[in-house]
Amino acid sequence: VSEEAKAALRKLVQALPHTFRTQARAAASATLVDPTRWGEVERQPPAVLEVLRSAVVRSLRVDLDYRNARGERTTRRVDPWGVVDKDDTWYLLAGTPRGQRTFRVERVLSAELTDEVFARPDDLVLQTAWDQVVREVEERRSRTWTTVLVEGRFSDILAHQFGRHVTRRGDAADGRVRLRLGAPTALDLARNLAGWGGLVEVLDPPEVRDQLARIGAELTTSYAEGSPSLPAPVGRRPAGRG
Repeated sequence: VSEEAKAALRKLVQALPHTFRTQARAAASATLVDPTRWGEVERQPPAVLEVLRSAVVRSLRVDLDYRNARGERTTRRVDPWGVVDKDDTWYLLAGTPRGQRTFRVERVLSAELTDEVFARPDDLVLQTAWDQVVREVEERRSRTWTTVLVEGRFSDILAHQFGRHVTRRGDAADGRVRLRLGAPTALDLARNLAGWGGLVEVLDPPEVRDQLARIGAELTTSYAEGSPSLPAPVGRRPAGRG
């Protein structure tokens, strides 16, 4: 929460009747939100975020110097409709001559306010616009699907790993659970499943099985007993030395 938001909340608490003020303060101090995941470094908001927030509030067009995921750099003037924090990553929803666009704020190299005022679309609801973005992104993230079998005791763990890109397809004759899992490509599916080893059996498509076989062959080549790329085990001499 920004310092401005904290200051506003303190003012609201002060405006409450005395009988409610103590309870409000107790409720505020009883909850702590720590957005950093275990093992991760705390992420600071991008430096340009406050400029974009100001542009949204003041309805001012902004000039963006932007580098996309392919590393291509462009400069464009946009109508900033709103900013969204999704899992500690900030996005800007904006209007452009080509329609609605979504920009990842950490890829904005610079943002400059202009003196041009813009009018938001009358039917714009930020939540609705963002929901559409999420649907489109999730569709791209699940263009390839695979069917797997996994023991029931591991099915919830595997399903959690794939999040919304999983559907349950009942039980197999041997009691294992049949799941459909989605990812952008067959390689992405194989990478996510390789660590499960023999606990997961991939039924289809053959492209995922082929990618798993390739990954397995690479690991075998790199880590097989006597591989020249590995140091000799402790207490044993390297092969070929007297």
